[in-house]
Amino acid sequence: MNLPPLRDILDQVSRGALPAEEAEQRVLGYLRDFPFEDIGFARVDHHRALRKGFPEVIFGTGKTPAHIAAISARIVARGHSLLVTRTTEEAYAAVAAEVPAATFHPEARAITLRQEDIAPGRGVILVAAAGTADLPVAEEAVVTAEIMGNEVERLYDVGVAGLHRLLSAHDRLTAARVIIVAAGMEGALPSVIGGLVSVPIIAVPTSVGYGTSFGGIAALLGMLNSCAGGISVVNIDNGFGAATIASLINHL
Repeated sequence: MNLPPLRDILDQVSRGALPAEEAEQRVLGYLRDFPFEDIGFARVDHHRALRKGFPEVIFGTGKTPAHIAAISARIVARGHSLLVTRTTEEAYAAVAAEVPAATFHPEARAITLRQEDIAPGRGVILVAAAGTADLPVAEEAVVTAEIMGNEVERLYDVGVAGLHRLLSAHDRLTAARVIIVAAGMEGALPSVIGGLVSVPIIAVPTSVGYGTSFGGIAALLGMLNSCAGGISVVNIDNGFGAATIASLINHL
């Protein structure tokens, strides 16, 4: 059964727009798998949106295309929006067979489908990236923040090797409500931006850099040791985690 969001069913019932018998069957459809649906290899959490404001997100790494497609189909069948992160074109082909309306974002390595009415964020989330090599992580943040109901702007290739590129966008920095900053190498960009704005910054160290960057550890430590106030730091390459935090802030 392809179920619309439970709140929509209850709204239709309150307006008398849904016959009682049909409403009962739809509500029972939700309660039948309360609070999750066991499909053998996974237990799909259909009440995640009630607790967290957004449905369960599928982390694609390590899952087979068939498993990703099956979980995606169950999420979409319940009327939830779909977000699959760290996935592949092969997995997308399997998902599209079950959910034809889904979209693949190659650079972000993500699959999305918007179904639910999600409350819009109150301002703009700006996603800044130090260099072109940081774009996969930055785009993961963009796609995640957008499907969570936020207006998102991009500010790319503004690393500290050429500060004039960043300073030329000062108006855009100060207009944002939250800023996500993805940077590798020494991870200095969040500190620079932190000294220019008064809004929260979520810093994302990326695994970009030469040998002594240690796969992003140098950037991570640099960001953790920032002298600028108002900066929080997520794990290496975690664009999804940064966008989730930024979305929560933007919806306050």
